[in-house]
Amino acid sequence: MVKDEFESLGLFDRYLTLWIFASMGIGLILGRLFPTLGPALDSIKVAGISIPISLGLFFMIYPIMVKIKFSDILNVFNAPKPLLLTLLFNWAVKPFFVAALAYLFLRNYPQYMAGVILLGIAPCTASVLFWNHVAEGDDASGVLMVAVNSLMILILYPPLASVLLGVGDVPVPFLALASSVGVFVGLPMVLGYISKKELVKRKGEEWFETRYLIWTKDMGMIGLLGTLILLFSFKGELILTQPFIVLLISIPLVIEFFSIYGLAHYISWLKGLSYEEATPVSLISSSNNFEVAIAVAITVFGIDSGAAFATVVGPLIEVPIMLALVKISLRTKHIFKGGA
Repeated sequence: MVKDEFESLGLFDRYLTLWIFASMGIGLILGRLFPTLGPALDSIKVAGISIPISLGLFFMIYPIMVKIKFSDILNVFNAPKPLLLTLLFNWAVKPFFVAALAYLFLRNYPQYMAGVILLGIAPCTASVLFWNHVAEGDDASGVLMVAVNSLMILILYPPLASVLLGVGDVPVPFLALASSVGVFVGLPMVLGYISKKELVKRKGEEWFETRYLIWTKDMGMIGLLGTLILLFSFKGELILTQPFIVLLISIPLVIEFFSIYGLAHYISWLKGLSYEEATPVSLISSSNNFEVAIAVAITVFGIDSGAAFATVVGPLIEVPIMLALVKISLRTKHIFKGGA
């Protein structure tokens, strides 16, 4: 049966781990062979948001949005427990846990410690939707959780950062945050809704389900791999030139990812959530919004600071970790209510 399931997967799904690490390697090689390519592409920004990375994330998120029945998002309010759990983990548990880890491992490197704390405070608002989709979590629940946590960033990020960093008032780049949510979540959602409505009307439900959705699934995988190539061509040089510092910064982040994920996954099971409800809770609770963290680190500490450096390490290690968490989710699916 396992063999049959494997053979039924598409080419990208079968060897996703291989493609991800190959894309990271290609990005590193491109960055080394063409050292001016990464900075040139990375400089193409609007309101602090990288346009090349935005395109890659758009192609990752759009296939998710085009599948959603938007009435399902409203139905999530009828069972608010998963949403409340993400708010609990993202704002009452993870920030203080990350701050403790950062102090434990990086207290002799205060700038790196500050960068790790900035990463830990902000929950992910974009790419986590892709990982939730790959892990077969409920897409509508994921979208709602991301939307609510994006709003909470605006309210809670400044006071939490000020308290945990001890640097006074910490500004949040509201334009950058609003732009990232709009580009990475809002735009794919609107286009997904419109395209689904028009295509079903013109081509029929069967064509949409059997042809278009299959094509968009491959689009999402290509978006992920393209984003990785870009990201590692931009910043992969850090790994090659300062591997010890990257490793040092990675230790508390790796512990944070797996610990918060494990706790959220266990509590979700304990509270009787279904697998589809528990998966976005666990993944959204454990992931970080590196766009916001990088922007704040640069604003508060400067572009050449250790804090800014630490926030850049976040996305470099996040993808392999999220892939591992997806695999753990799928392997534990059977223990949840209604899990196969």
